[in-house]
Amino acid sequence: MMTRLALLFALLFALLLALAPAAALADAAPFDLAGPGLEIKVTRAGATLPIAQAPNLEPGDQLWIKADLPPGQSAHYLLVAAFLRGATNPPPKSWFSKSSTWDKKGAGGMTVTVPQGAQQALLFLAPETGGDFGTLVNAVRSRPGAFVRASQDLHQATLDRSRLDAFLAAIRRINETEPTRLKDASPLLARSLTIKLDADCLQKTTELQAPCLVQGRDSLVLNDGHTNSMVQTLTSGQTADLVQQLSYTPRAGAGYYSPYVTSVMDIAHIMDSIRTAHYQYIPTLATSTLANARGDQLALLLNAPPSFQDPKSVLVVALPEVEPPDPPPLHPVDEHEAYCAQKPGLILAVEGAPLVFSTRYAHDLTLRLTAKDGHAVDLPVKADPEKGGLAVDTSGLDPNRFGDAVQATLVGHWGFAAYKGPQFTIQMAKPQRWQPQHDDQQALLAGGDVAVHLRGPGAACVESVTLKPGAAKPRPVAWTASSPDELTVKAPLGRARLASLSLAVKQYGVAQPDDVKLLPADPQGRVDSLEVHAGDTTGVLKGFQLAQVTGVTLGGAHFSPGALASGGAEEELSLKAEGGVLPAAGEAVEAIVAFEDGRTSNLDVTVAAPRPSVSLIEKSFHFDDPAGFEAIQLADKDLAPLGSKLTFSLRAEAPASFRGDEKVEVGGPDGRTLATLTPASGLVFADSQVAIATVDTAKMFNASTAGPLRFRILRGDTPGGWTPLATLVRLPRLGAIKCPPDPKKPCALAGSDLFLIDAVANTPDFRTPTAVPEGFTGSSLDTPRPAAGKLYMKLHDDPAVVNVVTLTPAERAR
Repeated sequence: MMTRLALLFALLFALLLALAPAAALADAAPFDLAGPGLEIKVTRAGATLPIAQAPNLEPGDQLWIKADLPPGQSAHYLLVAAFLRGATNPPPKSWFSKSSTWDKKGAGGMTVTVPQGAQQALLFLAPETGGDFGTLVNAVRSRPGAFVRASQDLHQATLDRSRLDAFLAAIRRINETEPTRLKDASPLLARSLTIKLDADCLQKTTELQAPCLVQGRDSLVLNDGHTNSMVQTLTSGQTADLVQQLSYTPRAGAGYYSPYVTSVMDIAHIMDSIRTAHYQYIPTLATSTLANARGDQLALLLNAPPSFQDPKSVLVVALPEVEPPDPPPLHPVDEHEAYCAQKPGLILAVEGAPLVFSTRYAHDLTLRLTAKDGHAVDLPVKADPEKGGLAVDTSGLDPNRFGDAVQATLVGHWGFAAYKGPQFTIQMAKPQRWQPQHDDQQALLAGGDVAVHLRGPGAACVESVTLKPGAAKPRPVAWTASSPDELTVKAPLGRARLASLSLAVKQYGVAQPDDVKLLPADPQGRVDSLEVHAGDTTGVLKGFQLAQVTGVTLGGAHFSPGALASGGAEEELSLKAEGGVLPAAGEAVEAIVAFEDGRTSNLDVTVAAPRPSVSLIEKSFHFDDPAGFEAIQLADKDLAPLGSKLTFSLRAEAPASFRGDEKVEVGGPDGRTLATLTPASGLVFADSQVAIATVDTAKMFNASTAGPLRFRILRGDTPGGWTPLATLVRLPRLGAIKCPPDPKKPCALAGSDLFLIDAVANTPDFRTPTAVPEGFTGSSLDTPRPAAGKLYMKLHDDPAVVNVVTLTPAERAR
């Protein structure tokens, strides 16, 4: 422990010395000397990738390696491949291979296999001398720890350099072609590549922005959270305080202390420690530009000119680590944002994985959407750091194959491994019936500046909004997509009192704008949509003033109105089938909606796929901390206490098996969805027929939640019907009960949240109950004397159920 600590302080001291003079910063990472090239391909399980697309190696991989030397190369280089297995375990001699690059056989490259147990891979380019191969083998086997650390830091520095190069190349390209774009593009570049951005640079004149953004370039790289660097070592354990003090210094605070600089300085210390009288080791970064179409060509960058006299220079190149694949933690910048499929230049804003943008490890990326017919549609995707996300090619997309919105998933490959990334909500631009809020329409009658809220399923696809004030000239107005299904439009009316007012909402890819009448307000009923699933005996009609609806006819089926629910700007009317035959799934038919005044309204409807259905097998609950609750025995098996973990099991009914990607929604008393359980959080498939769902009510619900809970299954975008789950009740925490010697006097029950009790009695029939006063805030409650150690309690949240409170002798202490 002390040796390691001493090493860490030594490295930190070296870092402090390097930071002291400004000139030292200029030389901290001088990998700017072009060296020879390498061509490398990796073959695994019959598939071959260029090295630029392989983020990791695995035992059994075959590597084809060839030195790319100029035709007139006069110095002979020996190419050596070595595999390591940790700092304390020297590798066997059989883990070293060599190729004489100057002869005919070596000119064709060499093929090596990653051995079982290997953890790191290094390449050496050494000048030809007598005993050169044996000397290298002995050097590595005698100091495996130094070379392991060199491999790790070199590989890390290579990844960090890829981000830096991508940032600098983009800044220079934009500055040369469209310098006015720097102000908008550079923050997106910095976010994508996790690069330090000096915001002050963007306040300078256009011609000075690019030089400012790239100054101190080697210190721009920030820790990306995906790969490890020396920063994590120096900022943990007993050295953390000293490094924290360092970060407060002007130079460190200005960004000079970065993972890239640290890795490079660490490499320099290691290489210097293994230098001998005959050999010095030059660290080399193996870079592959994104412009390299083949991806198997690596350009070597040196930090010192090589020497062919003693001590001769041996170039050291690190290959990716031998380890399982580590997929990138890519995630949306805003997980609630929706995107429009028809928007030109569609960009999905993502962050968290800069290597997706700076390397070719992520390849063959597509955005996968599921059409209404169940078939998957893959759209090509390309990482675009200048635009801050993933560029999606939607040129081959037919919006008519989808509903108003669909959940799309990023899929592809990370090296050899299949990759499944984040999900995105994609909306399809179609003619919409935008619904203004009735209160907003009333506010328009008074004039002034009014914010009009429009509800509709395609807010992400809106391109522009135009205000049409009666006979006056139409004019564009400001608007925002306040949610995926709502627009907020600014209607500046001034002192005008208009009898007629409307909006024209233009969507991407739709020729005609949607006309939205604001004034005069329509008092009559209006229908917007009808949702009916094949096999259902119910439906849901959405619109306005739906209390006037008397019936709906759909094909050969007739529906009668049921419960009416108001959601603000839009109402929902439940429908119940009274007879007739419902059209089949996918069939497009016309629905006829009848109103009280004799009017009818026609609506185009496509019958949705059958709803998935499940049955409830059983349910249970338990507390992680039952203190204060254990005395209460709930008398109804359908009661579940808030604060417990509620677990319930489901059986697939239709279809008869789960796919494994279903979700379960848990709804609350007010109809809102309180929790969504997924295979990643709360939902486990025991097999293809049974699933186990767990709701942590303490984390997912607030302290005021109580009442009936229900659940439903979601299969893709299709929800099942709601099924009752349990009645959520809140429990008081009970303490000790103290009774006076006089049996005529009440006992005192201590506890917290006692206002959650409705009444207490000492008989189950509640002959002489003690009611808890409304708004009670005390910590002690007068109760009848327990009978045989028991009290009976009715809870505030469900007073119809009589529950038993069993008091232990300690709790009945007098």
